[in-house]
Amino acid sequence: MSIRWLALVPVLGILIGVSFANHVTPYVLGMPFLFFYIVLWVILSALSMAVIYKWDPQNQSRGGDR
Repeated sequence: MSIRWLALVPVLGILIGVSFANHVTPYVLGMPFLFFYIVLWVILSALSMAVIYKWDPQNQSRGGDR
């Protein structure tokens, strides 16, 4: 199984999860919950892309390519 399937998790979290997190009343770190949820998923997206880049076998250096 390819590690690239991990890239779907942030997409699903942002596109589908926003409809479930559409609340204003709980404030997290001074932000409405929906705004915090979107910011959180942007950060998690960057982290998941870093994990994919690190563990994808096609990104391994081949020694003499530089």
